[in-house]
Amino acid sequence: MSQPSPSSRSPLQRVQALSQLLDNAIAIPGTDFAVGLDPIIGLLPGGGDLVTGGLSLYILFEAFRLGVSTPTLTRMATNIALDTLAGTVPVIGDLFDVAWKANAQNVALLEDHVRSPTPRKQSDRLFFALLVTGLVILILGIATLSVLVIRFVVQLLGAIS
Repeated sequence: MSQPSPSSRSPLQRVQALSQLLDNAIAIPGTDFAVGLDPIIGLLPGGGDLVTGGLSLYILFEAFRLGVSTPTLTRMATNIALDTLAGTVPVIGDLFDVAWKANAQNVALLEDHVRSPTPRKQSDRLFFALLVTGLVILILGIATLSVLVIRFVVQLLGAIS
């Protein structure tokens, strides 16, 4: 049986599929553990954090569109920020990313919201815009810092040889 096209899926199904790809796509044989593309893409200095951060922002955007409350959006943004900040530390950050699974945590928060029978006040657009702006600045800043550090190391190695 064929899978529905991404455009015919609900927003929740799309973020669930994205989270699966980023955090749990590759099962480790003989264990109940899986890794996703997030820590693998994160190995690319600068660009990896930019790509995975952008994909994480998509999950946050869909959560806002589905009416998630301000406290839940804040928690989701904190998960993204911790994931992005930890990713700046070579190797250790990628190991953190394997265990932290920020996207899976954020989708679980979104699923709780969708399942919850009690109405909650949706976050307002200004708060969401400020939240996303802060995360974009953080992600771009970390990507820029990574590129500058790599450039410095390359120049240093060029001066030594």
